[in-house]
Amino acid sequence: MWQRFSRRRSAVAGLILFVLLVLFALFGGFLTHYNYTDSDFLAIGFPPSRGHWFGTNDAGNDLYAQVVHGLQRSLIIALAVAVGTTLIAAVAGSLAAFFGGWVEKTVLGVIYLLLVVPSFLILALTANATGGDWRWIIVALIVFGWMMLARVVHSMAVSLREREFVIAARYMGERPFTIIARHIIPNLSSLLVINFALGVVGTVLTETGLSFLGLGVKIPDVSLGSLLQAGVGTIVASPWLFYFPAGVLTLLTVSMTLMADGLRDALDPNAANPTVAEPARAADAGGVA
Repeated sequence: MWQRFSRRRSAVAGLILFVLLVLFALFGGFLTHYNYTDSDFLAIGFPPSRGHWFGTNDAGNDLYAQVVHGLQRSLIIALAVAVGTTLIAAVAGSLAAFFGGWVEKTVLGVIYLLLVVPSFLILALTANATGGDWRWIIVALIVFGWMMLARVVHSMAVSLREREFVIAARYMGERPFTIIARHIIPNLSSLLVINFALGVVGTVLTETGLSFLGLGVKIPDVSLGSLLQAGVGTIVASPWLFYFPAGVLTLLTVSMTLMADGLRDALDPNAANPTVAEPARAADAGGVA
């Protein structure tokens, strides 16, 4: 899989870019003596300079320090939500498919119920009621973010439960949860890994949208979305307040998208080698004809 992944240059570039962004979020704060809450009253609304690499805002806060912290916060929210939604979807979809009966009806009923609920409105109300606490934002995004993946997992797990290795495990007396953990979920790993990568992108964009509307992370805490929301009002007078957070956000989403494309090819050999798959399909078509 690594060989197929590394052959795609765009995927490797996305991985390198993502690692650099993570390192920037972890250690970028050591390159400045300003904290994201500190105010320099002698440099209010200053453009980028030697003392303030990304400039300052109208309160004198160092934008570089705020971008570092905002990237940290956005990454924490995105990774936590992606892990939580992937785990819940994998377990719920596999349980529904394996047990069937009332378990399947209950799980699917919950999925369909949550799908018709206006999730974005509830997310906005939750974020506003909790004062923009990023922990509650994570919880709300996980609660309303696992259903679509769970439906796909359920559909694939239904076919897996009839496979010979699952039937053999049943006859050997293995416990249902052991079969799910050892035989069903591992065979869905490619789907889960790809959706995890795409889930990070989706969560970043959702959190950014909430913060951009003033319903996400709020001062004194900051995220990339809240920085964009603060900078869009001064994009003409102080364009650096918008373009630096927007640039970091763009690099983050592009890196994860490139990685997801590379993972899709690495985990699906037919997708990675279309020249091999096409003759096989043509031969099959000729045989049928």
